[in-house]
Amino acid sequence: MSEAALEKLSAAERTHAKRVLETALLVAGEPLPLPTLKQLFPLPPSAAELSALLADIQRDWDGRGVELVKLASGWRFRARLEMQPYLDRLNPEKPPRYSRAVMETLAIIAYRQPVTRGEIEEIRGVTVASTIIQALKERQWIDVVGHKEVPGRPELLATTREFLDDLGLASLTDLPPLAELGKLVLPEPTS
Repeated sequence: MSEAALEKLSAAERTHAKRVLETALLVAGEPLPLPTLKQLFPLPPSAAELSALLADIQRDWDGRGVELVKLASGWRFRARLEMQPYLDRLNPEKPPRYSRAVMETLAIIAYRQPVTRGEIEEIRGVTVASTIIQALKERQWIDVVGHKEVPGRPELLATTREFLDDLGLASLTDLPPLAELGKLVLPEPTS
């Protein structure tokens, strides 16, 4: 299916292709990458054709409580942010809260990756407990991506696609500027 072929699809064929994609995305438990979505069709469309269909679906769902988004590991439907307070009523459990040390460590990894534990400690000015690194690994937000070529060969840590997916980001470039992050994390000075 070329772009020209996509344009030549009848309205019924285009509607059917979009319905197939919507169904797969709605029932999937995780984001679906383009190669997986292509497998839905006997004659796989190109990435451009698939992207055009996904853009159509995004427009179709505009203004609803659910939206189709592109994340780091693929496409998925999710509730719009403004709907979250209503959904929270169904599941009153609070998400896990992380200490300031965990969040600082994660921010350093996200903005300076790949980074060693020693470099994190140098930036924070305090020792990073093994439990902090382990908690971030267990949450699958960080992973070891190599070893630095210095004595002791310390692990190089970086964020994962799961981290980006959980934050609703397609790539690291979508992270807020570091200066803006400081305003979110640091309390306003009081006079």
